[in-house]
Amino acid sequence: MTTEAASEAGASRRIDPVAAVAVLLAAACWGTSGIFVKLVTTEAEVSALALAFWRDLTTFVVLAVTLGLLRPGWLRVRRANLRLLAGMGASLGIFHVFWNLAVMLNGVAVATVQQAAMPAIVAVAAWLLWRESLNWIKIVAILLAFFGTVLVSGPDLLAGTPLTPAGLMIGLGTPIMYAAWTLFAKKAREEHNPITTLTYAFGFGALVLLPLQFFTPQPFPVTGTALLWFAALIGLSTILPFSSYSWALGHLPASVASILAMSEIAFVAVYAVILLGERLTPSQILGAILVLSGVVILTWNPGFKRRARQTT
Repeated sequence: MTTEAASEAGASRRIDPVAAVAVLLAAACWGTSGIFVKLVTTEAEVSALALAFWRDLTTFVVLAVTLGLLRPGWLRVRRANLRLLAGMGASLGIFHVFWNLAVMLNGVAVATVQQAAMPAIVAVAAWLLWRESLNWIKIVAILLAFFGTVLVSGPDLLAGTPLTPAGLMIGLGTPIMYAAWTLFAKKAREEHNPITTLTYAFGFGALVLLPLQFFTPQPFPVTGTALLWFAALIGLSTILPFSSYSWALGHLPASVASILAMSEIAFVAVYAVILLGERLTPSQILGAILVLSGVVILTWNPGFKRRARQTT
């Protein structure tokens, strides 16, 4: 085994605790996205496609202006890497389109379960591309995350939702594009910092969504309360989590980061109880526990606490 391969194998067994917390922070922030999207669409009556475009475009503008003022050198990338960053942005933009279509065709519950296939796709792809380890711990964590997502989404809703061929194809494309974004981001982090990669990713993502805007109403710019919720969507649900997740990809195997990101399901369940006053059924509580159990067994090992103390 080469030194590089041995280093990668060792990294796959040793989970960086700070990077793991960064992914959990990203998942916690992503969990607020649905709340802010609902608030914005209620106030402004904006379509899902239009909101996805303005979300990507606004994020790109904020990041580009910030880097232009504070770190202009970070905006310069090698021309050879533009295709990689374009792939990252295109997969992000297409994922947003597929997700919106999956929700419209299949409903939120089914779309959420379909999206939960993402960690398995990332784990297999990372194993094939970079020989990341695919051990029994990762497999068990993926299964716990998937079945936990099924329970949180509600088996009754899943059973009562008809799935058309179009819905099945769109539902399959959702986790594939989600996985592609993670894999492109992992590769891009080898040469660029997370803010640079995100700036280009959201720029290319907005370009992908631009042609679709001619077929949907454009109520922007919004004002009043809707603008406040939109600002929260950009800052708390987009820039902070994507930055945190992209940074973590530079310190974790892609397969590990993708599994940890599924803790978003558990955070959404908690927010539904605390912020929306919803009541979870026993099966939904069990599902949240299963998702968190997958996170725990993935990150727990005898040296985890010791490395966390050393990092601190």
